[in-house]
Amino acid sequence: MIQSSDSIRIKYFSLRRCFTYISLIVVIVMTYWAAVAVEFSATKLIEGLPYMKDFLSRMWPPDTNILPRVLIDTLLTIQLAWVSTIIAAVISLPIGFIAASNICESLWLRRVTIFFLNADRAIDSLILALFFVSAVGLGPFPGTLALAVHSVGMLGKLFADSIESIDPGPVEALRSAGAGKLSTIRWAVWPQVAPHFISYFLFRFELNVRVAVVLGLVGAGGIGFLLTQYMRLFQYQKVCTVILVILVLVMTVDYFSSKLRRSVL
Repeated sequence: MIQSSDSIRIKYFSLRRCFTYISLIVVIVMTYWAAVAVEFSATKLIEGLPYMKDFLSRMWPPDTNILPRVLIDTLLTIQLAWVSTIIAAVISLPIGFIAASNICESLWLRRVTIFFLNADRAIDSLILALFFVSAVGLGPFPGTLALAVHSVGMLGKLFADSIESIDPGPVEALRSAGAGKLSTIRWAVWPQVAPHFISYFLFRFELNVRVAVVLGLVGAGGIGFLLTQYMRLFQYQKVCTVILVILVLVMTVDYFSSKLRRSVL
C-alpha cells in the first residue's frame, strides 16, 4: 500500500510537471506569434534611440510662459471628470440595485441590466467621445458625456457586486419584521455598501481625470486638447510644460483619492 501510494504521488507530480512545461511552451509560442504580428523589433528600438534623444532635447527647457493657460485647462479637466463621475454615480446607483441578484427578483430585468452594463463597458470612452463630438461639436461637453456614459458600466457593475456580497442577516431580519423593499434597502443594505460606493466613486473620479486627458486628443476639451495643439505646431517646449502639469495633476489626484478611500474603508 505504501509503494502504491508513493507511485501514485510520483505519477501525479510527473503529470503536473509535464503540464507546467507544456503551458510554458504554449506561452512562449503565443508570445513569439504575437511579437511577430506586431512587428516587435529590438533593433529598430535601438536605432530609434538617437531620435528619441533629439526629441527630448527639443522639449527642454519647458516654456513656463503658457503656465496660466495650462492651469486653466487643467482645472477644466478636473471639472470635466468630476461632473461626469457625479452623473455616472447617480445613474449607476439604481442600476446597481437592479443588477444585484439578492435585491431584484425579476430575472429578465436583471439580465437586461447586466447586458447593458457589459455592453457599456465594451465601448471605449474614446469611441464615445468621437460619437458625441460629431453630435454636439468640440469642447468639454462631449467629453463629459463620453466619460459619464462609460463610467456607468463600471460603477454599475461594481455597485451590483458590492450589494450581492453584503451580510444577508440584517436583510432577513427586516423582511421577517414586515419591512418593505425600500425600507430594507435603506436600513439593511445601504449602511453595508455605502463605504464601498464612496470608494468606487473616488476611484472612478481618479480614472476619469486620466482618461479626460486622452479625450482631449479628439477635441473633447481639457488639457489634452491643448497638448494636441502644441504637438501639431511642433512647439515641443510648450508640450513639455503641459506634460509636466499632467504628471503633477495625476499624482496629486491619485494621492488624495487613495487617502480618502483608505479613510472611508
